Amino acid sequence: MYGGALDDDLLPLNLARYLFLDPHSRGFFSEWDHVADDLVGSLRTQVGRDPRDKGLSDLIGELSTRSDEFVTRWVRQNVRLHRTSRKRLHNRVIGEIELTGNALELSGDDLTLIAYTADVGSHAEDQLRLLASWAATQKTTAHETEPAPTSRQHD
Repeated sequence: MYGGALDDDLLPLNLARYLFLDPHSRGFFSEWDHVADDLVGSLRTQVGRDPRDKGLSDLIGELSTRSDEFVTRWVRQNVRLHRTSRKRLHNRVIGEIELTGNALELSGDDLTLIAYTADVGSHAEDQLRLLASWAATQKTTAHETEPAPTSRQHD
């Protein structure tokens, strides 16, 4: 889904840094402003839960000094806790796609897992199938073009 949108050298990805510091995020998220508002609201929620989290305060400080878009949203002091949302993304192979994200909080690990799905029978479901098929052919093609391992004959 993210093919070509993310630099493999920067993984694992911090969504806040990607959204506010990488200009490519605007091309990937079709409704960038909405995603940005939601993300900042979620960060505000997390700060409220654990105001002493050094990693989080460092992230807020970094974004505040490097992104006017972040600062504009941060000063609004909106708090947003959402479990389900619709996202429109742009993929270079299938184009625009709309998916539903459902959040599951893993409180023991202090993580949130978001699974994106397509509605059954929808155009997005067809697009995901096409993308999966395309990705499989890319792996096959890459595998076929790799040089075969050589073995040495010993005398």
